[in-house]
Amino acid sequence: MPFPIVRKNGIPLYVQVKQAVMSEIKSGQWKTGDKLPTERELSERLRVSRNTVSQAYQELEAEGVIRSSQGRGTFVCDRDDAVRIENRKDLLLKIIDVAMEEGLQLGFTMDEFVEFTNIRAQEKMEFLNQVRVTFIECNREQVEYFSRQLQFGSGVMIQPVLLDDLRDRSDTYVPMVTSSDLVITTFFHYDEVRELLGELFGSRKQVLAIALDPQLETIVRIARIPYGKKIGLVCRSENFASKVLLALKTAGLDGIQIQVTTSTNLDELNKFVSGLDVMIVSPGRRREVEENSSRRQDIIEFVFKPDVASINLLRAALIDIRRG
Repeated sequence: MPFPIVRKNGIPLYVQVKQAVMSEIKSGQWKTGDKLPTERELSERLRVSRNTVSQAYQELEAEGVIRSSQGRGTFVCDRDDAVRIENRKDLLLKIIDVAMEEGLQLGFTMDEFVEFTNIRAQEKMEFLNQVRVTFIECNREQVEYFSRQLQFGSGVMIQPVLLDDLRDRSDTYVPMVTSSDLVITTFFHYDEVRELLGELFGSRKQVLAIALDPQLETIVRIARIPYGKKIGLVCRSENFASKVLLALKTAGLDGIQIQVTTSTNLDELNKFVSGLDVMIVSPGRRREVEENSSRRQDIIEFVFKPDVASINLLRAALIDIRRG
């Protein structure tokens, strides 16, 4: 691959990998249907981490440029594939057309098809108003943020639970998890959550995992911070701070020096903020930092977002829930 990966040029490594793959496809080196190198092969070829390649591949797949097949590999999509993925409305209309044709073949009229469709959609909407989802994570920032932000359908109730609280205060949180129809966690904690719930409930609870990626705009803003600026991170937990630093390292920004505080003491926070040029904040602490800033400072909220594939999988899982 001739496209060079340049370190410490302000552009995250996974963005450069993504551009490298796009360059090969646009130049015709990789054509429609061609099998791409594995994540391991490409990481060795470009001398970057496998996580960096994985993040680039995930974004390209979400954009319809490539597609992965379990057990077979990753392939370049043709233009029609990309258009179908990008134009979800057209794809949905094709699905409706197929259902309509099958309904007519079964002897139903068009009016009956419309009536049944409306009734079924209303039933699903009413069902979603009763669905309870428990989101289990290890740090308070993410569990509270996603409980507010994740929207799977009208009325779905998302209950946040910290992993440590579930483990250490099971008497308090077990009833909450017991009443939920679905448990969500991240891939990082999937095995741990399944094992813990297995001990508490046997194998009855369904657990689905979502992949969390740092918001691209966040990474780009941090990459563009001028050299020599003093940077601070304000969050609520050391765990969240570790995830931020790991995400920056994965993006090739591990050379940035960042001071960290989890303090909620106003005097300590004011002193911390006053000595820095740029502030990175976790969800929920932005206003607090702004109120303690005595001068104009660049404030960057560090947000992790679930990828498109995870959200679509969870929406389908919610619709398909069967209550005993």
